[in-house]
Amino acid sequence: MENKILPEDKMGTLECQQLLAISEQIHRGIRLAEIFDFVYDSFQEIIPYDRIGIAFLVEDDEIVRSAWAKSHSASIHLPEGYRAALQGSSLESILRTGQPRVLNDLAAYLEEHPESHSTRLIRKEGIQSSLTCPLIARDKPIGFIFFSSRQKSCYADSHVAIYLKIAGQLALAIEKSRLYERVLELGELKDRFVGIAAHDLRSPIGTVKNLLSLFLHGYLGEMHERQSDMLQRIDGNCDRMMALINDLLDISAIESGKLELERETVDLRTYLKRAVQERRNLAKIKSIDLTLGAVPAGLTISMDRRRIDQVLDNLITNAIKFSYPDTQITIFAEQAEKFVEIAVRDQGQGIPQAELAKLFADFSRTSVKPTAGERSTGLGLAIVRRIARAHGGQVSVQSEVGKGSTFRIRLPLTPEAEPAI
Repeated sequence: MENKILPEDKMGTLECQQLLAISEQIHRGIRLAEIFDFVYDSFQEIIPYDRIGIAFLVEDDEIVRSAWAKSHSASIHLPEGYRAALQGSSLESILRTGQPRVLNDLAAYLEEHPESHSTRLIRKEGIQSSLTCPLIARDKPIGFIFFSSRQKSCYADSHVAIYLKIAGQLALAIEKSRLYERVLELGELKDRFVGIAAHDLRSPIGTVKNLLSLFLHGYLGEMHERQSDMLQRIDGNCDRMMALINDLLDISAIESGKLELERETVDLRTYLKRAVQERRNLAKIKSIDLTLGAVPAGLTISMDRRRIDQVLDNLITNAIKFSYPDTQITIFAEQAEKFVEIAVRDQGQGIPQAELAKLFADFSRTSVKPTAGERSTGLGLAIVRRIARAHGGQVSVQSEVGKGSTFRIRLPLTPEAEPAI
């Protein structure tokens, strides 16, 4: 490959265009490796190279660690993870001056600096000249970018300003992506912690419930009414705590990508008819009429029955909680091309429009209160949304204060159907 350095004015125009494209990629939330690959594919017209490497400062800026490298060579001899001390190295002077270093004859440089192990490894890849630029983001050095070529005298000192500008823009983009990846890592750590904590809490709470059962059923002797009442309150609180733990475990499994759907083909009308029958007694407790509305006959859907049961449990239970006695809740379904919408419509209090946006967030609650003092974990609708998305679908709500709400879960009829955007 022939390496050419463009005139500085042409070089500056192309460089600005490429950096603008990279900036757009960054704002789409791409990962570091994707950014580096994009740089490698995009800068050939601006800077000559056969190899690009990225190294970061780690361990209180005392160590330089190779983070990524890509080369036209068949093998890379200076790999990701290579580490070297910053102090006393030639890289230290680059950070001190803030200026790029151009080496146009690496063979001669290695003869003068035989102790340079990294140069020796680069030479094994056939590299003959190199350009090293410091990466400085918000006035803080974060590492280096190395452009390398198999040709001698490939880099010109006269283009130092361009090199610095490119490195400065890349440093900012790289630092943003490093922060983005750190946020993802912390999110994964949080999910693992929540999953472990919730799992470990289940056992002691289960033990408490078992012991309470012995007392409440008289196996450990007679109790007077006040004692029985207090133990029933404790048992009820254990149930609420167990419900919260189960919700946390569900969210942890979904967020960590460990939720595996066990799909089966289900006749939708038969499924919804049974779902209404199984939950009708819960509605009768509050004198609410739970009915099945229109459902297309002969319509089948591929879904995880247990997970969609969770969805309906949450939606119907919520409708009951926030509805007054002597009202009606209707379950119905409508087909829209390759999708089906299952809806739960109530005649409850309705939700203020300003509060709808936060409805599916974790631990979110609206100003609307349950009509009989029922409690919830604040995670039910968040789980509904996650299960819908896991199926390739989505959930939505329409509501009017004083008239009621309609929650719709939109699901593809088959796994191949793409969710509507």
